[in-house]
Amino acid sequence: MANISSRKSAMTLFSSANCIMSHCARLVVHEKGVPADIEFFDPNDPPEDLLELNPNGNAPTFVERDLVLYDARIIMEYLDERFPHPALHQMDPVSRANARMLIKRIDQEWYPLLEEVQIHGDKKAAKAKKLLRESLIAAAPVFEATPYFMSEEYSLIDCAMAPFLWRLPSIGIDIAGLGKGITAYANRLFGRKAFQESLSREEKDMMQLASK
Repeated sequence: MANISSRKSAMTLFSSANCIMSHCARLVVHEKGVPADIEFFDPNDPPEDLLELNPNGNAPTFVERDLVLYDARIIMEYLDERFPHPALHQMDPVSRANARMLIKRIDQEWYPLLEEVQIHGDKKAAKAKKLLRESLIAAAPVFEATPYFMSEEYSLIDCAMAPFLWRLPSIGIDIAGLGKGITAYANRLFGRKAFQESLSREEKDMMQLASK
């Protein structure tokens, strides 16, 4: 792996191969066509040059010259501003604030339930799985109203939703059983070229294992 000095003229995204937050950051990299190197690493054994930049060694970590960012949502917003085309945020302050609030709600309400099932398994986290499924079904009108999440245009919200939806079959939640709206929405996201390019080998295996 290259040393720190050789990174000064390049951008690098240090990423876990199966972390949902890393996946979100990778997705934005591909959607924006960012000329960044994506380096996968084991979060339990972070490389030395990453630890020199980010002592916590967590994923994702984005490096551009002297800038080091290690929060996925901050990385996503930075990349959207750093590379303005195609825009993944609406330009007016009200729309941007509303989008941030929606992502915050997704992070606080849906991501933790997914994580609980992933950590504790289907049986021990049956309640979390049930709550997650019911919450998504209750949100059916949102998925049916517009092509993307509460928007006519693809946005950072969808970059947060796509990796989340991709992981549902791996915890035993059939997307097709959540309604036509969310099924069509998920297929719309999964079919994007950038999404397919963002998948690590481990993430591709998630869907293959879920189908068995």
